[in-house]
Amino acid sequence: MAFLCAVTAAMSAAAQPAETPDMPAVAGSLPPPPDRKAQAAVVRADYRYDDLLWENDRTAHRIYGHALEAAEPPSGSGIDSWGKNVRWPFADRQLRSGDQHSYRGEGLDFYNVGSTRGAGGLGIWHDNKLWTSRNYVRHQILSASGKAADFTVDYAPWPVDVDRKVWETRRFTLPLDTHFTRMVSTIASDSDEPLLVGIGIGKRTTGSGAGELTVDRAKGLLSWWGPADSDHGRMAIAIRVDPAMIAEIRSDADNHLVLLRVVPGKPFVYFSGSAWDKGQGGFRTRQSWDAYAAGEKLDFTVPK
Repeated sequence: MAFLCAVTAAMSAAAQPAETPDMPAVAGSLPPPPDRKAQAAVVRADYRYDDLLWENDRTAHRIYGHALEAAEPPSGSGIDSWGKNVRWPFADRQLRSGDQHSYRGEGLDFYNVGSTRGAGGLGIWHDNKLWTSRNYVRHQILSASGKAADFTVDYAPWPVDVDRKVWETRRFTLPLDTHFTRMVSTIASDSDEPLLVGIGIGKRTTGSGAGELTVDRAKGLLSWWGPADSDHGRMAIAIRVDPAMIAEIRSDADNHLVLLRVVPGKPFVYFSGSAWDKGQGGFRTRQSWDAYAAGEKLDFTVPK
């Protein structure tokens, strides 16, 4: 896989931790992992409305299944990001605890996606508004564990005002030794007219306030350093896109957005990255996260 070769395994010296951070209070322990080997994993949580969990040795994420729409409205297609401070998979055991929001020694979920795009969800920008899908309706796990978490999901057709409908298939690939998940999105439509696709970072997903945003259009980068959230710490999020596709960088009430020119039915690649300032990677400052997010070597070539 070309992407696996393109990812930089070594962290820059600026991203190394200067000191061990103060960790949140431990609310209880998790069942021990099968082993403590660094690996990636994908799990469908059929015990929790078909949440899809994926992680590697540095970062962990979740998207929500169709069944959750009725149980926890207004559940949507934003991307959740978890903090983790171990190299082995923990998210499934954390979710099974019944309280994924408490720290149990390996990580936690304190990132509140809500109705935002979270850590790199997307929508269609039309008439000064972002039109978004609901939760995923189908999935296929391509690699459940090992050196990469790899799966696809389908999003059912959703309206873009009264003008058209769109639907999406997206492939998620997260190899070891990186904070970036590679997304390959194919958005089809009942119209051949070009699309403006908005990829977003939620503004108010942790703590109080909107955090700090760094924009580097030449790199195709939006990098967000979240506000401190009690003793939980901070989450850092980044989006990387092909700069040649950018139409505009802007925001709406809930999200920082980069708008891409997209042809219906033609796949495109973008990347979503995240880190916890108390977790793997050693990112304790905004500057270290920005430097990593801008410097990671990423391949925007659409796979054959």
